[in-house]
Amino acid sequence: MRKALVVGINCYMHISPLYGCVNDAHSVKSVLERNSDGTVNFGVKLLSGTGPAAQVLRSDLKEHIQDLFSGDGETALFYFSGHGHIEATGGYLVSSDAKAGDEGIPLGDILTFANQSAARNRIIVLDSCHSGIAGSRPSAPASAELKEGTTILTASTADQYATEKNGAGVFTTLFVDALNGAAGNLVGEVTPGSVYAHIDQSLGPWDQRPVFKTNVKSFVSLRKVQPPISLLELQRITEFFPSSGFEFRLDPSFEPERENQNPAIPSPNPVNTAKFAILQKYNRVNLVVPVDAPHMWHAAMGSKACKLTVLGEHYRRLVEQGRI
Repeated sequence: MRKALVVGINCYMHISPLYGCVNDAHSVKSVLERNSDGTVNFGVKLLSGTGPAAQVLRSDLKEHIQDLFSGDGETALFYFSGHGHIEATGGYLVSSDAKAGDEGIPLGDILTFANQSAARNRIIVLDSCHSGIAGSRPSAPASAELKEGTTILTASTADQYATEKNGAGVFTTLFVDALNGAAGNLVGEVTPGSVYAHIDQSLGPWDQRPVFKTNVKSFVSLRKVQPPISLLELQRITEFFPSSGFEFRLDPSFEPERENQNPAIPSPNPVNTAKFAILQKYNRVNLVVPVDAPHMWHAAMGSKACKLTVLGEHYRRLVEQGRI
């Protein structure tokens, strides 16, 4: 059981309206509902405040958040795009009917619902101003209070505003890009940590800074995407490199393409060229590098070798241990 509550609020009856939050919510809903291969991912419930006839009221928002974190499913994910507020008593998510920021849902209440949930993984994603205060005590903002299994990812620090660009939140645009594959690993899993890394690397030191807080023993996958190399090919890494530090020897028979064929150079061997095609894929995803040669082609034609990178050694160990 994987369920997500996605909220986007443009319409505010008593404070300034927003313009990109509903679109952001729809984008998040769309990417979370299914994995890239079309299989079902999250069961998503969408709340959108689009106008006076379609508001997200405080009472309804609180009820839906409580319902999200009830039960004992695998993952409960809460996403919010809208106004945020902060004061001495803490942070708030502002509902459509709020007359002031502190009439919204306290972030402390949301964290309490998440921490008390029986769901194995609780994930809170906030694209709102000052959202970085989430998970921290107002009296000790440097300390986070997260029960094991709880993760928080926010658009900005407690002191910053969350910005929009071209009608969409900067943070949410990067969040959706990450879920669409930009943050996928070599087996096609997108985790909260890889999402944060993608967003963090995409924003400069003068931009809003995302905040990532977590207390987990292992990261949950948020979405499965098409991996850059097939699982069967990745699992063959121990065939090519049976031990740490092993160098795989090459020769011209591994390279299928060459110009001005020299009769003294061995012709391509179909068995070897098939292996070389996989080794080249390893090279493209930074698992393998040629030894004493600028490119894999030169390594083959010069009868040199290739070896695993640090990342390659990591994946070799995972395959060897039966974890992939």
